[in-house]
This record gives sequence, C-alpha cells and structure tokens, in this order.
Amino acid sequence: MSRILVVDDDVVQLDLYKQLLEIAGYQVEVALTAGQAVRRIGNADLVLMDLRIPNALGEADSQEGMALIRGIRDLGCRAPVIVLSGWPDDLYGQPEEQLVSRILPKPVDSRELLSAIHDLLS
Repeated sequence: MSRILVVDDDVVQLDLYKQLLEIAGYQVEVALTAGQAVRRIGNADLVLMDLRIPNALGEADSQEGMALIRGIRDLGCRAPVIVLSGWPDDLYGQPEEQLVSRILPKPVDSRELLSAIHDLLS
C-alpha cells in the first residue's frame, strides 16, 4: 500500500483528501504546517501539498510552500510531489517548479487527482 503525505492548512480540505485517498486504497499521513510535514515525511511514496501554507506569523504564504518543497528535496526525499493550489502562478517559473512532479489548480476534480497519483506511483 502506497503512503501519501497530505499537507494543507485547511482542515476541511485535509479531511476530504484523506477520505478520498483512503477510499482509493492509500495509506494517508496528514500535516497542517511545513514543520509537521518535515517531521512526517518519513518514507512517503508521494507528497500532496497546498502551496500556500502558514508562515511563522500564521499567514498563508506561497514562499512557505516553496521552502517546504526545497526542504523535502534537501532531506533526500525523491517521492513525487503534487502541488494543489488556487494560485499556481506563484510557482510557475520559479526554481521550485522543477522540483515538483505536477501542479494541479484548485479546485481539482477528484478523478483528475486520483489519475495523477496513480500515474506517478505506477
């Protein structure tokens, strides 16, 4: 069973992703912050993350998401990373764009998300 780490500061979205992925047969770990994500990355087979996550002031910040992407790679994690964002333009053209496998604009269709996950884990 593949293990997916889901990172999102919105607990409702986090719960929806968790339920969807568990129904699809994945083992799911969740994180609300970049710090939690780094502690829980372990042997994740895939990371599904929001781009705008809370910074030190608790404000949603795409720079924090980009720092998390770099941090994941700095830890040596080579798992595919899917970024879900309502503001994908924040990532396009940035160096971190090259470190992720897919960028899916929010709202994302659940079939599209599951298809992307399946493709990346196959």
